[in-house]
Amino acid sequence: MTRFAIDAPVALRLVRERLTVPGEHQLVGPTVLRSQALAGLYAEVRRGEMSRREGRSLLDGIARMKIRLLGDRVSRVTAWRIAEQLDWDDIGRAEYLAVAQLQADALVTLDPGLVAAASGLVPVVEFGALLAGPA
Repeated sequence: MTRFAIDAPVALRLVRERLTVPGEHQLVGPTVLRSQALAGLYAEVRRGEMSRREGRSLLDGIARMKIRLLGDRVSRVTAWRIAEQLDWDDIGRAEYLAVAQLQADALVTLDPGLVAAASGLVPVVEFGALLAGPA
């Protein structure tokens, strides 16, 4: 089994494209993932990029997604340390790196800045790795 840490944009892409992650993989993320997905979908609806119904449907898809969300003390302390190490003002993105470092084999993100920040901290793999069976 491969355990992947994913961010909110990856979760949204999986739901939007109705993609299925093979059962041999496990998804993990920080508890902030759901809030960030909610905020992103709400913003898209407000900008008129999708209907309210579509946004709510995608939000329901995120809620049904089989993903272990972590927000325990160790994850929070690790995120704090990573944010300090990277000299970030906001800790949100560091939470993804913390969960990846503590609970995953690799991080999957669509954020180029997060990919760069992960260098030396956690392995990063392409989105397609989520859909591939075990090697």
